[in-house]
Amino acid sequence: MVQKLVLVGSLVAMTLSCSAQLASADSAVIMRKMFMDGDTFYVYSFDEFILKEFNTKEEKKAYLKLVRNVKKVMPYAKLAAFRLQMMDDNLNQLTSKRAKTKYIKATEDAIKDEFISQLKKLTLSQGKLLIKLIHRETGNTTYEILKKYRGSASTLFYGMWAKMYSANIDTKYDPIEDFQIEYIIKNSKLE
Repeated sequence: MVQKLVLVGSLVAMTLSCSAQLASADSAVIMRKMFMDGDTFYVYSFDEFILKEFNTKEEKKAYLKLVRNVKKVMPYAKLAAFRLQMMDDNLNQLTSKRAKTKYIKATEDAIKDEFISQLKKLTLSQGKLLIKLIHRETGNTTYEILKKYRGSASTLFYGMWAKMYSANIDTKYDPIEDFQIEYIIKNSKLE
């Protein structure tokens, strides 16, 4: 926590010290005044830049592994979000509970037939990442999705199954905590 505060403080200091130089140069710096409670604040907008330095080879290796994993898993998360939205739209058109249950089961079977062999090839870290990215794309955790469509008993079973592999189906995606994942997604244009 202290390292993060020091890093943020040093970035703010660096930004403030560079602002005069960048403002004088004809770059893409936009400055505007903002008035709040009688005070004037100058707001600078800079082109996005990333200051990234790895302290060890292990950190660099872990980051590159994360890049590979995000690029491999993100299409599955996007597809899951699309399929869930499509399934919700179709369920809203059905009237009887029996028809809805039948449709959910048929959709689940179709998804299993299409993707189970590919998903079995994912590593443990890719599976954990997929759980996070599904939350990012759908706004619901995997736990909430399972509970909505499968019920409490199945959700409990899948939750215990995930715990055996040190995963958690109630994992949430936090763009601040998971800033590296967010940067990789935006930088790789995976959105």
